Amino acid sequence: MKNIMFIAPPAAGKGTQAELVTKKYNIPHISTGDILREISKEDSEIGSYVYETLASGKLVKDEITYKLIEERLNKEDCKNGYIIDGFPRNLDQAIEYDKILANLGYEIGNVIYLEISEKTLEKRITGRRLCEDCHAIYNINDENSSPKVESVCDKCGGKLYQRNDDNLEAFQTRYKMYLEKTAPIIEHYKKQNVLHVINGEDTVENIFNAVDEIISNN
Repeated sequence: MKNIMFIAPPAAGKGTQAELVTKKYNIPHISTGDILREISKEDSEIGSYVYETLASGKLVKDEITYKLIEERLNKEDCKNGYIIDGFPRNLDQAIEYDKILANLGYEIGNVIYLEISEKTLEKRITGRRLCEDCHAIYNINDENSSPKVESVCDKCGGKLYQRNDDNLEAFQTRYKMYLEKTAPIIEHYKKQNVLHVINGEDTVENIFNAVDEIISNN
């Protein structure tokens, strides 16, 4: 089993695919956000620093993030493969991640890029609605995933709401940042012959089948 990294713009569905892979292959889903939140609970110097940094909305220093990621990947449950999420976010981090893997004796594994148009992402973001009670997700811009009754959850009858950042302006800001910071990572891994491109416009099932085929062939 090889390590897996998903690269995709916001709302492309990489979280959903990561969950499906984790469920089938029983490998850990390593989220940098989760690592930082766990460390922030510790009664230590680094725990206090991370807690205060996250609380202020700032970014944790890269060197600390690198150290924490290496420590997490060195645990026993990662020896047979894992999914890395939320990292690397830019080319400098990708280069450092390569060094971390070299230190641990790991391969980069499969880097899976979900290719999807800006227009599709825009529809997903602006149409997304969440249930206040059971957290089910709908999209009013897609007839296959829109609620039967406007603003009412099909599953529990709860009220549906739109997240504050699920608007056109916020999406355009996030997408521009993705293009500037994350897109160069694609070329980085393409040069190393570990990049696999999948059509992110397809159904969740078809995308997972494509992901599964990549994993099975490797």
